[in-house]
Amino acid sequence: MLRHLVELTSIVLRPEPLDQKIERHCKQMWEEAPCPDCGETNIKAGDSSPRLWCTNCRYTFTYTRNTPFEGRTLTPGEILIAFILYADTLLSINQVAQLFETVYDTVHTTIREVEAAFERGFHLVWTEFQEDADSPTQIDETGQKCSGYKGQSPPRDGLSRGGSGEPGRSRWEGAPGDTMTLVGACRDTLRVLRAEDGAKPDELRQTLDEVEILSGKIEELWHDGWHGYVPLVYENEKVVPHSEEFVTDDGVHVNQVECLWSLVDPWLQKFRGLSKPGLEQSVRTYGFVRTLNLAGAPLGGLIDCFAVNLFH
Repeated sequence: MLRHLVELTSIVLRPEPLDQKIERHCKQMWEEAPCPDCGETNIKAGDSSPRLWCTNCRYTFTYTRNTPFEGRTLTPGEILIAFILYADTLLSINQVAQLFETVYDTVHTTIREVEAAFERGFHLVWTEFQEDADSPTQIDETGQKCSGYKGQSPPRDGLSRGGSGEPGRSRWEGAPGDTMTLVGACRDTLRVLRAEDGAKPDELRQTLDEVEILSGKIEELWHDGWHGYVPLVYENEKVVPHSEEFVTDDGVHVNQVECLWSLVDPWLQKFRGLSKPGLEQSVRTYGFVRTLNLAGAPLGGLIDCFAVNLFH
């Protein structure tokens, strides 16, 4: 139905305003960044041209240099629209691709590559405008199964399970793939999601270490009393055993993380199966995009995460 609406031009994308916004934003950041050639901070930008120049060495380049917008078939505005539809809606990449006049592989590759750039830039951007938080950190875990061999060649002995040996989403009658543990931590508006091989203390620690990097030292940790949290020693830990209650008399709970599971589960279902690397990347993206939405900086923060690479 979505494809038919697009064919009837009932849905028309207008990326031009976003193109202009991204161009202005990148040019402003370039004027504060060092020249890619001489390293001096003497870059100037014109209003009517995508090109910039260094007044020191006269080196010229376009504003998309060192950003995920560089060298793409899609315009910067189209890339931003595609990524937002992928990361912040229940549309699959296949459905998103139908909105653009290009092939699926182009949209899929672009989204996956800019997604990696977004995750790298989020840490730098978030620490710039987020002050240290003093609220409790909630942590919880849940199980998730990978799709096994999606997008990969299956092992030789797997051919006896009744599936096709062709690459792509496999239809094996055997095990669906590795069982992963999603570990989520919430602190104020920050949402950190990681997919780990198992719920071991060292793997849980990685999630909390990332929370500390992004929002400051964890002074108080709330969890549900699961034995895997015992080795995680913090100065102040409070427990809410779910076998007895969901909120203690003094207000301890992990409801924010439980709410996160209720949101991320239907979002993951749209992929109809993810490989282990795909699951690891996708859940992190969802957590960071959710953070930007809760912080009230979804669009500007997203562009910042892409453009921060100008300084590297």
